[in-house]
Amino acid sequence: MTDDKFDLIIPPGVPRSMIYELNEQYDVEVVMRKRQLYFANMEGDTRELLAFRGTREVLEKVQEDLYNRLEAYISGDE
Repeated sequence: MTDDKFDLIIPPGVPRSMIYELNEQYDVEVVMRKRQLYFANMEGDTRELLAFRGTREVLEKVQEDLYNRLEAYISGDE
C-alpha cells in the first residue's frame, strides 16, 4: 500500500459547514490549490481553490459523501 497523497478540488459554492464536517469525519486536510479556469468569462484565469488532500481510498469516500450531501442540499432534503 502506498502513502501517496492526492487532491480533490472542492467546487466553489460548497457550504463551509459541509467542508468542516467532511474534514472532521475523514482523514483529510483542507489545502489551497491554484487552478486555471476555462469557463464563462474566466477563460484562463488562475484562481486559488480549496481541496481535500488525502489518500486515494479516503478521497473516493469523501467524493461520494460530498456528492450525496450536495444532492440533498440542492433538492432541499437536507
